[in-house]
Amino acid sequence: MREAALLLASSVFLCLLLGLSQAARQGQDIRCGACRALVDEMEWAISQVDPKKMIQTGSFRINPDGSQSIREVPLARSEGNLLELMENVCERMEDYGEHTDSSTNRKSYIRIKSRSGEPMDLSEASLDSRVSSSLKFACETIAEQNEDEIIEFFAHETENVKDKLCSKRTDLCDHALKMAHDEL
Repeated sequence: MREAALLLASSVFLCLLLGLSQAARQGQDIRCGACRALVDEMEWAISQVDPKKMIQTGSFRINPDGSQSIREVPLARSEGNLLELMENVCERMEDYGEHTDSSTNRKSYIRIKSRSGEPMDLSEASLDSRVSSSLKFACETIAEQNEDEIIEFFAHETENVKDKLCSKRTDLCDHALKMAHDEL
């Protein structure tokens, strides 16, 4: 009788442990997906700004020699513009659906609404308002906790921002380096 109780208790413990590890992985998947979607949305928003538009930055004080320390930078990657873009980026998480990889059972998040209004193939995505709200919450948390890093990356980096920011800098995507770059 005692062995049966121990076997039952160990089975329950194993089930709880497996459930907790799966919940942790799902939480990691949603944080990783939110980071990657945030990067996609920021990159798209930056691309919509006219690359010819410039903004003056630096000090408007006059130096002792009579000069000013003003320089022109592209508006699209200026700190002010990036901060403004970040204010609304998480609102667009409702445009994403969940996709489950059948071989790994990992979840990723794909755009379900076209930016141009064209119909999209939604056969690979599951549409769920709970997923959208979880993705939005994760995005807002990431944006708040990593605002300086995000601004720094978009001000200076132009290549492979998803992997550099979401995997290497923030460790939100430990498995993302194995993912295809065009997944989102």
